[in-house]
Amino acid sequence: MNTSIITSPVGVMTVLIAVVTFWFWLQRSTNWKLFEFLPPLVFIYATPVLLSNFGVIPYESGAYDFLRHYGLPMFIVLMLIKVDVVSAVRIMGKGVFVMLLGSVGVVFGGVMAYKLGQTLTFGDYFPLAQDSWRAFGTLAGSWIGGTGNMTAAYAALEGVPTDLTMAAAADQMVYLIWLPILLGSKSFADRFNRWARVPSGRVEAMESAAAEYKSSEKAPTMTSLLYLALLAIGFTWISLGLSEVLPPVVIRGATVITANTWIILLVTTLALLASVTPARKLPAAQPIAMAIIYIYVARVGATMDLSVVDWDQMIGFIAMAYVWIMIHGLFILTGAWIFRVDVHTVAIASAANIGGAASAPIVAAHHRETLVPASILMALIGYALGNYLAIMTGNIGQMISG
Repeated sequence: MNTSIITSPVGVMTVLIAVVTFWFWLQRSTNWKLFEFLPPLVFIYATPVLLSNFGVIPYESGAYDFLRHYGLPMFIVLMLIKVDVVSAVRIMGKGVFVMLLGSVGVVFGGVMAYKLGQTLTFGDYFPLAQDSWRAFGTLAGSWIGGTGNMTAAYAALEGVPTDLTMAAAADQMVYLIWLPILLGSKSFADRFNRWARVPSGRVEAMESAAAEYKSSEKAPTMTSLLYLALLAIGFTWISLGLSEVLPPVVIRGATVITANTWIILLVTTLALLASVTPARKLPAAQPIAMAIIYIYVARVGATMDLSVVDWDQMIGFIAMAYVWIMIHGLFILTGAWIFRVDVHTVAIASAANIGGAASAPIVAAHHRETLVPASILMALIGYALGNYLAIMTGNIGQMISG
């Protein structure tokens, strides 16, 4: 029997939207320093956890099912149709390759951290469950692309709320350390650039290319919004239909691609194909997408039962996340030396991975304000890769787990 105060799907959806709205309103109206360390995402996830555990809203609802089946695929379409790889390469040059190597570092580091966590369990303390590969894949989504990729990987890998809780907690704990490192790297730019053998004039060339980039959007019209709706709903419908007929993929006895995984992979591919068409110029796609994904994050929080959280496993996962980020850092530094890229680009490349579209512009503005538009472009490339590589990370962990 459902004993929650609010039980109807429309009421539950209203609560989720109200939670998202409240925290962004509070951030913008107060400018509290708190939000520099703990972004609204943390509270948007945590608030529904409390509401459901105290009986205000239920753990299960038709509203949650709707967001999972339709909201998440539509978000992916709206976000990925804005990807512009050509412009990013034109501005950042070889810096894009550094970011791609950083993404490879996230995949490799995630697998190594999972394997280490399985082998090194700190005696009888902080053991990681064998199926924690879902949590590693979920966090890989955030560290390659962003919040949207994290939730997409969580859905594709068929994780449970605990997996997303561990991923979100580790993400924030590492972010508190990694972001200051990226910002502080500016202070030794000259020494870093000499070490990386950066060609003279590279930074000036980037800024010149950035000045030629036009990123302004027109105000959306009714027709443009209808086009967006057609793409988002149409691609979701096609992906859902194909996922019902495509067979699961089994490797070494492990089912690595299920129907849910097919949905994420198909909708990602269709959206990226659309991004090379005039659909990329449709305005308002990104803000609508972000509104959807924050509501989805609130939805995941509402399904989290605190009574089943394994806090020892949480600590072990966070410890492995710090090992993981160091591996990513080594890959980034290797890329900087191979491609002879300056410290500003390196910091932006790592931020585009680890922090996504929310943090990359912050790092870019601190290093070189003219590179803010390019940092957003790089973050969108991370969104494009995140679903594929995060699912791969989780699946590799699944296969080596036996």
